[in-house]
Amino acid sequence: QSQLMESGGGLVQPGGSLRLACASSRFTLEDYAVGWFRQAPGKEREGVSCISDSNDGYIEYADDVKGRFTISRDNAKNTVYVQMDSLKPEGPGLYYCAADASGYMCDLTRSYDYRGQGTQVTVSS
Repeated sequence: QSQLMESGGGLVQPGGSLRLACASSRFTLEDYAVGWFRQAPGKEREGVSCISDSNDGYIEYADDVKGRFTISRDNAKNTVYVQMDSLKPEGPGLYYCAADASGYMCDLTRSYDYRGQGTQVTVSS
C-alpha cells in the first residue's frame, strides 16, 4: 500500500477546475515538504507546485501554473491540496504527490523520498 494517496483526478473541460488531495496514513505531512508533479506518457515528470514543512511555509509554483493553481495544507486532515483552476487542454497525465523529510525550502527539481501512485487528469472538451 502506497504511503501517500492521491485523489481528485478526472476528466474536466478546459477552463474548469479540479482539486487534488494528497493524504498519508503513515506520515505527518506538516513535517514534510510535499510536491505535486505531473507525468504524461513517455515524458519526464514536470513539477507543478510544492510546499515546505509547516515551520517554513515556503511555496513554489511552476511558471505555467502561477495564478491558476493554489497549494495548501489542512493539518487537521493530514492532507495537502492543489486547487487547479482555469485548466488548459492537456492529454492524459498522472498527477502524483511526493514527500521529502528535508522539509525546508521545497523545490521542484530535487528528489523526494516518497511518492504516491498518482491520479489521472485529462483536460479536454
